[in-house]
Amino acid sequence: MRITHYGHACLLVEVNDWRILIDPGNYSDGFQDLRDLDAIVVTHQHADHVDPERFDALVAANRGARVYSDAQTAEILGDDGLDVEVLVVGNDVIIGDVTVSPFGDQHAFNHSGVPRVANIGVRLTAEGEPTLFHPGDAYDAEPGPVDVLAVPLNAPWTPVRDTIDFVRRIAPEGIVPIHDALLSPTGRKLYLTHVGTHGGDNLTLYDLAGQGPVEIR
Repeated sequence: MRITHYGHACLLVEVNDWRILIDPGNYSDGFQDLRDLDAIVVTHQHADHVDPERFDALVAANRGARVYSDAQTAEILGDDGLDVEVLVVGNDVIIGDVTVSPFGDQHAFNHSGVPRVANIGVRLTAEGEPTLFHPGDAYDAEPGPVDVLAVPLNAPWTPVRDTIDFVRRIAPEGIVPIHDALLSPTGRKLYLTHVGTHGGDNLTLYDLAGQGPVEIR
């Protein structure tokens, strides 16, 4: 499995010749130049996970890509004329060699002034490859055994103690830091230290920021 982090919550996951892009939002950059995608997955409707200004062009440039999202986001994107398939918990999606399994229901609670929206995390599984889980913006999903966990490092909806508890509960072998656009370099280093130190024993940190494609086995 090869993963590229395009900033914040956006990951390109490549397994064999299959290319799946997750959460191309407005805090991410570089994904707009991608071509030959097989699927684009959106976990929820917030702009930092699906950029309203660049998403249509991304889909138009990747006409062979299937687009998946939660039901609320699918309705919003459908109003823009896009064909979006709805992710439903319990119904796996097969994209070539990759099985995409949806988990979760709602975005994490922020505060009373911010309405909660739907949020669907996705677990990617392929024979002979590590299992990856991208939770979107929630920590409550139960994806089962996970080798590599994409971990939202920082958000208005979570303290770092909840991030650590999330990692310890899922108990992956490794973590990929995401959702970090609001952190300064100093703050990001502190968060990484906290989560890496307290998230579990023998936890491997795959810090992909600025690294380009990285092979994970």
